[in-house]
Amino acid sequence: MARLTRRVSSDRGSVTAEFAVALPAVVAVLAVLLSAVAAATAELRCVDAARAGARAAARGETPSVAVAAAKAAAPSGATIRLQRDGDSVRVEVRGRVSLLGPIGAGRLGVPVRAIASAPLESGRGDSARR
Repeated sequence: MARLTRRVSSDRGSVTAEFAVALPAVVAVLAVLLSAVAAATAELRCVDAARAGARAAARGETPSVAVAAAKAAAPSGATIRLQRDGDSVRVEVRGRVSLLGPIGAGRLGVPVRAIASAPLESGRGDSARR
């Protein structure tokens, strides 16, 4: 019968070393993916806010009520601009998403924006000017 002997290999700690090298790369990829999700979410919130503001203004609400409706759906710190164009109203929502959360606050950011327009309802043209 052949006797099995255990050989001590010189690459005994290589798994630990490879893991230590690969871990920062995995963390970096995860951070980039989470930042992309945050930017996409903020973009969708801008779209929702612009639509909400345009709907409110088209119904004949005052500009302050329409802006408040947009602000309620917008990401924090977003700016809202409402503009009447003839028989329609246009709402633009602009914001900025901080990438990497609190780590990149103020330094790493992506601008997001959305524009929505809606026709004014019949007989509501004058109330949108208030």
